[in-house]
Amino acid sequence: MRKRAVFVAVAAIGAAAVAGPATAATGGQAQSQSDPAVSVQLNLDTAGLHGMVNKFQRGEDNVALAQCPGAKAGATSFSSPVLHFENYYFGQTVGVKATMSADALLVTGTPAGSYPLTVNCGGKAYSATFTVPAAQVAKVPAGAAKAGDGSLAE
Repeated sequence: MRKRAVFVAVAAIGAAAVAGPATAATGGQAQSQSDPAVSVQLNLDTAGLHGMVNKFQRGEDNVALAQCPGAKAGATSFSSPVLHFENYYFGQTVGVKATMSADALLVTGTPAGSYPLTVNCGGKAYSATFTVPAAQVAKVPAGAAKAGDGSLAE
């Protein structure tokens, strides 16, 4: 929870992003949102970091944010086929247009691609699409040249 609190505090200092339009889901199909008071997004741009909105950040804390008037525990929640949510917070956050947030954890084995992030608000589902980048190589192959070890010297 502490990492998210720091992330949200940093985001609040320089928040300047506006999420793309959320959509209301009806009958399995998404349509343009008719309630401008509701929004949902993954992550937030800050004064120092741009391009984070609706992009999962591997190796970093990720936060789902929603502006949902009247959001309450037990009545309002996030959902996604590739994210698990914990540490829900309900209430206004200084400098961030959101009445609720939650830590967003990627389900192990999720491939790169675009996925929905949905908030259930007032009995309606509002969604945004976010992207998951490909995983980076976590281990240097054996025998590979390394900077500073002299292996590239002639």
